Amino acid sequence: MDLADLNPSALMRQTLLGMSRNDQLRSVVEAAPVSREVVRRFVGGVSDQDVIGVATELVDTRRLVTIDYLGEDTVDPVMAERTRDAYVGLLQALSEAGLTADGTVEVSLKLSALGQALGSDGNAIALENARVICQAAANAGTTVTLDAEDHTTTDLTLSVLRDLRQDWPWVGAVLQSYLYRTEQDCRDLATEGSRVRLCKGTYKEPESVAFQDKADVDRSFVRCLKILMEGPGYPMVASHDPRIVEIATVLADKAQREPDTFEFQMLLGIRPEEQLRLAATGARMRVYVPYGEQWYGYLMRRMAERPANLAFFLRGLATRG
Repeated sequence: MDLADLNPSALMRQTLLGMSRNDQLRSVVEAAPVSREVVRRFVGGVSDQDVIGVATELVDTRRLVTIDYLGEDTVDPVMAERTRDAYVGLLQALSEAGLTADGTVEVSLKLSALGQALGSDGNAIALENARVICQAAANAGTTVTLDAEDHTTTDLTLSVLRDLRQDWPWVGAVLQSYLYRTEQDCRDLATEGSRVRLCKGTYKEPESVAFQDKADVDRSFVRCLKILMEGPGYPMVASHDPRIVEIATVLADKAQREPDTFEFQMLLGIRPEEQLRLAATGARMRVYVPYGEQWYGYLMRRMAERPANLAFFLRGLATRG
């Protein structure tokens, strides 16, 4: 595709995604004295101690937390085990800090980081590593949610979900409303006690499997959310869109849901005032907190999703450099 064929938004996204894979640029950004201070808005630090501090601050303001460990790209089973062990250590530290009771602070897992992409045995490797993490979460008194990735992994991820739920029925799923299949997946997963995070989706997907127009994605989100709200499960509404938040509130009221039977979710650093407002109303408001040494790639991907985030980052570099 010729770059001239891309609209400005698509060109910006493509550029930022390219930056996320540029090791030389990564070194420059990571070395900039201001970088750590600026990204602190979006990333919960690089160590367990850092993220536990951030989680404590969030919990103190009546917000719940889910933590995503940002490890390196997993290219062999040893790296998958390293990610698994990082989660196990984190869960123990969170428990010792008194943050995990009743799922106040939980963890989110990407199965690719646990080995899912490692050839024909990848799904089995990821499943076994996820089992270890789920047992550690159970020991800590909290829960685990399996993050969604691109559409080629959806069936594999849902198969892991089914296996894990045999022992830990509280394992959460993530569904993305921009995929055509998601309405049916919502029907399948809207069962008693089933925790389902519904988001719009951030991966670049082909027209053959996903809605391309924002309005279509939004309409799909509302249809899917209605299914989840009317079912006996536990919906998790992952959106920063004010209109979606309002619609979710209306649907919950229509379904006669109590405030503790569903929750809102937003990313660390995005609409923090709205997070606090929702929490103050008695709603369950959970903040998605990524942390780890590999924050650069995460940050660039977030910039690609939301250009306003890039403007914030660049302003920080310009005014504090």
